[in-house]
Amino acid sequence: MAGCDVRHALFGNVVHMIYNKLVEQFNDHMIDQDSFEAHDTLQPKIWVVEDILKPDIRKQLLKIVDDFWTVLEVDIDMKDITLTGSLANFNWNLHSDIDIHIVANFEEVEGDPELVRDYFNAVRSLWNQKHKIEIFGYEVEIYVQDDNEEHHSTGVYSLMQNKWLVKPERKTATIDWQNVQDKSNSLMDQIDRLSDMFEEGKYKEAYDYGTRLKDKIKRFRQAGLERVGEFSPENITFKVLRRNDYMGKLVSLRIAAYDAMNSIKSSGVGITINETVGNWKQYLNKSGRFPSN
Repeated sequence: MAGCDVRHALFGNVVHMIYNKLVEQFNDHMIDQDSFEAHDTLQPKIWVVEDILKPDIRKQLLKIVDDFWTVLEVDIDMKDITLTGSLANFNWNLHSDIDIHIVANFEEVEGDPELVRDYFNAVRSLWNQKHKIEIFGYEVEIYVQDDNEEHHSTGVYSLMQNKWLVKPERKTATIDWQNVQDKSNSLMDQIDRLSDMFEEGKYKEAYDYGTRLKDKIKRFRQAGLERVGEFSPENITFKVLRRNDYMGKLVSLRIAAYDAMNSIKSSGVGITINETVGNWKQYLNKSGRFPSN
């Protein structure tokens, strides 16, 4: 029992050190304000003028999605595959990712939609961590998007149809940076509090708090998109949290808390993202929500 306590304490100390380091690094210089300025054209390495994605890039992205979908192991159809984000717009920058959204109808999978969403996010997180695929220095990030989810991006390109669904227009952004700084620090502090709960072994509290916090950030971002659009303080704050990986920490801690509160291990609690994905997949297979293949 003492050995279990020591291992848990050591694990907690490591997590605490990582979070403290992130907090120390987050200051005004972490927000590269120039990176949100609009260019005169779309990224010329990616696009043929502004009308069409370069054919070799489209072909490669479709292959990557096909490989990811095989790993996902779900018996539902892809409704579309879209490229969105800053590289489908004029505000591309050095921090941009090639954001690929696989659009599917989550209702085609039986069970709790949030559980299905968490599974997709866990597999996506594992895939993005295991694979660092870059095209002209831009990392490819894959998401699974519910077909019923409203999307507010001002640039959306269908890889399946090879055409714009929403063609972007160049706009000059006016951003309240002090507001972004304040909101970012507040949300980072709340995610750090979630980390503290997990370290203290309060797994049920951590899971519930992580769920509320995830939903709060989703509503927070959605409200900003509906009120102002892509350059709202809420959406820019979300991008800051994603850049410094605080969103990733929130998702990982919530899933780890779920696993920990449902685990009984004589050797103590040891959570990795590989275990997390495996446990979720086993649960969903047993419940008949995903095919076991």
